[in-house]
Amino acid sequence: MSENTRSSAFRKIDVDQFNENFKDDEQTENQSTTAIPDESEITTMINQGRFADALKSALKNAPLGSKNQQLRDNALNVVMKVLLATKLSQIDEVVAQLDIDMVDVLMKYIYKGFEKSTEKKSSHLLMWHEKAYALGGAGSIIRVLTDRKRV
Repeated sequence: MSENTRSSAFRKIDVDQFNENFKDDEQTENQSTTAIPDESEITTMINQGRFADALKSALKNAPLGSKNQQLRDNALNVVMKVLLATKLSQIDEVVAQLDIDMVDVLMKYIYKGFEKSTEKKSSHLLMWHEKAYALGGAGSIIRVLTDRKRV
């Protein structure tokens, strides 16, 4: 048995041949998205009452994992503008139009909004959280809390 444990044959295996698409965590963290939500386009959608389209556009172009704090703050402001402009009675239909990945990004922005909000904003964000939780479930919260890519 002791002879088998001294074997170093396993060290000669090239593990890269099994998964060519593997990216190291450090590589993916260094690749930041430069796409940001277009604030003027989103403001136009809000003024037209197209809250679902505005939110989809803002979440789709979220700078996830970006190291540029100014970029992330601008994106947060755009998303918060959409969330706070949406009436409470319309939140259900807006959230229903999102897919699960967008719900996860929405949850990230909701939690980020809780960090920097007042009482009035927090109550509005709680309604968003309730509706997003109804669609995404506990899995959405767990994915948000364990994801390394922050908003």
